[in-house]
Amino acid sequence: GAYVLQVKATDADDPTYGNSARVVYSILQGQPYFSIDPKTGVIRTALPNMDREVKEQYQVLIQAKDMGGQLGGLAGTTTVNITLTDVNDNPPRFPKSIFHLKVPETSHVGSAIGRIRAVDPDFGKNAEIEYNIVPGDGGNLFDITTDEYTQEGVIKLKKPLDFETKKAYTFKVEASNLHLDHRFHSVGPFKDTATVKINVLDMDEPPVFSKPVYTMDVYEDTPVGTIIGAVTAQDLDAGSSSVRYFMDWKNDVDSYFTIDATEGTIATNELLDRESTAQYNFSIIASKVSNPLLTSKVNVIINVLDVNEFPPEISVPYETSVCENAKPGQVIQTITAADKDLSPAGQRFSFKLSSEASNKPNFTVHDYRNNTAGIETRRNGYSRRQQELYFLPIVIEDSSYPVQSSTNTLTIRVCRCDSDGTIQSCNVEAIFLPVGLSTGALIAILLCIVILLVIVVLYVALRRQKKKDTLMTSKEDIRDNVIHYDDEGGGEEDTQAFDIGALRNPKVIEDNKIRRDIKPDTLRFTRHRPPAEDNTDIRDFINQRLQENDVDPSAPPYDSLATYAYEGNGSVAESLSSIDSLTTEADQDYDYLSDWGPRFKILADMFGEESYNPDKVT
Repeated sequence: GAYVLQVKATDADDPTYGNSARVVYSILQGQPYFSIDPKTGVIRTALPNMDREVKEQYQVLIQAKDMGGQLGGLAGTTTVNITLTDVNDNPPRFPKSIFHLKVPETSHVGSAIGRIRAVDPDFGKNAEIEYNIVPGDGGNLFDITTDEYTQEGVIKLKKPLDFETKKAYTFKVEASNLHLDHRFHSVGPFKDTATVKINVLDMDEPPVFSKPVYTMDVYEDTPVGTIIGAVTAQDLDAGSSSVRYFMDWKNDVDSYFTIDATEGTIATNELLDRESTAQYNFSIIASKVSNPLLTSKVNVIINVLDVNEFPPEISVPYETSVCENAKPGQVIQTITAADKDLSPAGQRFSFKLSSEASNKPNFTVHDYRNNTAGIETRRNGYSRRQQELYFLPIVIEDSSYPVQSSTNTLTIRVCRCDSDGTIQSCNVEAIFLPVGLSTGALIAILLCIVILLVIVVLYVALRRQKKKDTLMTSKEDIRDNVIHYDDEGGGEEDTQAFDIGALRNPKVIEDNKIRRDIKPDTLRFTRHRPPAEDNTDIRDFINQRLQENDVDPSAPPYDSLATYAYEGNGSVAESLSSIDSLTTEADQDYDYLSDWGPRFKILADMFGEESYNPDKVT
């Protein structure tokens, strides 16, 4: 009797004329599933609980027929296709009550170890199933989820399995509809349960360490070879195998320790220093003797314990100062201590004067009991003239075992301060304090010294400039040039064969007319030149010398003018002797003198081919 739909037929006859336009409906095909009201055309279900899972679609043939007329009941037909809509009216059902699974004990956590399936005849979302493990035996080790494509229950591992611990597990799984239709609650529970039995398969497993991490302690400077601990691993399989240990070498840190391959004991291989490395972290590997490929690894942490081996020392500074006008009991410096050892919590340092300094009335040490101490004065004022530096020996002890102590010397410098205690001078002024000079006097003295140095430098510079000007003037004097050329003769043979002093003193001529050490050559006469009007003394001297050499048969084969330049043996100018010259002045070529440099410039000008004038020769 459930309403399905309503059909309606129309008749073109006149409804006022008899029953020609009156329509009656009936079902020709579709019974006994559906029925139709003859007057209204309403179609309804004719059977209860029609099941879509049995038949989904139906074709119903409907006839509409009028009630009269001359032709006697005309009829028309139409086909109605009816599809049943699915509702969640069927619970899921397991095809069997017990599922058996076999799982290796080496299965990884989170991996799928098996599948089970419940069947729901509904369609679409009405057939979606949710699986749950009933609390009990397997709730902590296993989990189950639904495969959204196949609607299967996927069983996964939540914790590792161990055949040696437990060989089998049994638990129940419940399958229920995910989307319930409240209209069908009265039909019954829409869920089903099944039993799952899991058998754990024994596998050849690696050794298992007794701890996940091993932590050991050892004192620094422990002798090499000392055993500091051990690791333990066992083969838990049925056929137990022996285990071998070795270190997982990764870096040089691992070389500080060794492990016994059979016993698993760990020993030191080198001396340890906590100040260098306070903790070591490395890995130990255990393998089965029967199957060395099966290995397991564990971390080992070794803490190096501190041994009190270094004494405490004063932290910087090691030097301080005190004012000359300091009062007794005044704190001039607060000191602290440092220890090269890694000090434990609550480490305490104590400060005191050494025994030899305790009796001196200069300074004292006040221990504040908080790892600091103050240096206090014990005198009313200090004098730099009497003593500039004080050396205060301080003894510092630590509270570790064994107790370590050291004596540290604090240097105290006496300084001049103002009335507020501000230091004014500690170093430079100390040199002048005995003579009572002030800062202003020191500055004035330094300025005077600088001025004197500037004057001396200027005086030396002027003297050098004056000397340079004098030398330049002397080079321009022709008389100096003659003497200068005479002093710089050609070579040793020229200076030994002829006394050049004759040029400097004309009076010597009379005593040295004849040279007996050289054989005279044939006399060659040269043309006499009239004397020049300028420089009469030099002119007369040169003319006289020329005349004497021209008529003297015992004269050497070169005249004295050869010494005016670098001529003679060993000289590029060779000999300038007039004896070897040609008989006429016109036959001689003096152009080569201009190639001898600035020293022969005057001679080149005098005897040049174009500028030569015998009347100007002096």
